[in-house]
Amino acid sequence: MDRYAPLRRRTIALVGLMGVGKSSVGKRLAGALNLPFRDTDAEVEAAAGRSISDIFADLGESAFREGERRVIARLLDQEPHVLATGGGAFMNEQTRALIKSQAISVWLKADLDVLARRVSRKDTRPLLVGKDPLEVLQVQAAARYPAYGEADVVVETGDAAHQVTVEQVLAALSAHLAQSASPVPAPGVPSP
Repeated sequence: MDRYAPLRRRTIALVGLMGVGKSSVGKRLAGALNLPFRDTDAEVEAAAGRSISDIFADLGESAFREGERRVIARLLDQEPHVLATGGGAFMNEQTRALIKSQAISVWLKADLDVLARRVSRKDTRPLLVGKDPLEVLQVQAAARYPAYGEADVVVETGDAAHQVTVEQVLAALSAHLAQSASPVPAPGVPSP
């Protein structure tokens, strides 16, 4: 029997701060589940015909977020896949509602010091230009964690290898589906 078959019935949307590994883990998770992988940032760039940095510079963050929302809505109408969302995507109330209704959301969560070290390696993140990564992440965590907390599943990733995180996500998703499939006793009826 294929123990992961139930995980292929709905899109799995990865949410979390930049640097947590949504794309890297997402690709490996998709491979483990034999599902397609979609990256919101790549899809936004393809739809706009320009880089995210250019969208931010020329049109601003609000235009980027609106494009991101439309792209996610389109992707959620497709066959089940693993979806890596942008760090701010789950902050949009409409996007969050869409993900909740059409996907299983997984919050990948890691220590901010780990994330700061990771994001410092690249200069392709428009929200970090000329800023201290740890300070930016601290501000984002304060603003975003309440929304991320609405995710169906939370996986504390630590500084583990991506494959370890994939295994943690698979275990957490399996537990979530088993729990949501368990019959809930009627009020006043004791559970077995």
